[in-house]
Amino acid sequence: MQFLQLKKEEGIEIVTLTRGKVNALNEHVIEEMTDCFNTLADDSEVKAVIITGQGKFFSFGFDIPEFLHYPKEDFVRYLNKFTDFYTALFLYPKPVIAALNGHTIAGGCMIAVSCDYRIMISGKAKIALNEINFGSSLFAGSVELMKLLLGQRKAEEAIYSGAMYSAAEAYQLGLIDRVSTEEEIGSEAKNIARMYASKDGVAFKSIKNLLRKPAAEEMRKREQDSIREFVDIWYAENTWKKLQEKKIY
Repeated sequence: MQFLQLKKEEGIEIVTLTRGKVNALNEHVIEEMTDCFNTLADDSEVKAVIITGQGKFFSFGFDIPEFLHYPKEDFVRYLNKFTDFYTALFLYPKPVIAALNGHTIAGGCMIAVSCDYRIMISGKAKIALNEINFGSSLFAGSVELMKLLLGQRKAEEAIYSGAMYSAAEAYQLGLIDRVSTEEEIGSEAKNIARMYASKDGVAFKSIKNLLRKPAAEEMRKREQDSIREFVDIWYAENTWKKLQEKKIY
């Protein structure tokens, strides 16, 4: 794989995103992640999955400089793949732990909130669904995930403000489940994964579906309309100007 590193330890698969300094998401990354998770779902030796990033970033979100060159129809194709991926991750039949090793922004945050458990390092790392700050909208699925995780009022607070939360602040809000350190996050994520992996896999899959399928069905009902609106706003003059200014890597 070009952008993922895989390592299996005692039935725990560690999937590490390794795309440059900020682990930016593009079409190839999402295709690779989709294929990877589909393969792991069928692997009977894998009892739980940890997803993390290389370096100081879990993921900074969409590769904006690349997408500035995308025609609308190509961008829509990517967005369908991206939203399909986080919805599949939300319903994934095995436990998925997000080990947030650094900044977890926008699309990176959407992937994180799709997982079953989030552990994040303290320090300078931030987590945010900050699209509103550069004139972008969100997807129906990402909003539903935030509401499910935080409740309506706190989800509104996080999304409207576009605030960049430290691990401690995110924990207080309910956006993550545990604060760790750079030195300990790997071992702590494995311990959490082992706890999940110790449960009966068939029962876990059934209960996860009972808990999450209603929300996923609601996400799917409105996702296509939200993608069309997202694209219209993304290519609007005001947003386009802000996106061009955001080309920082």
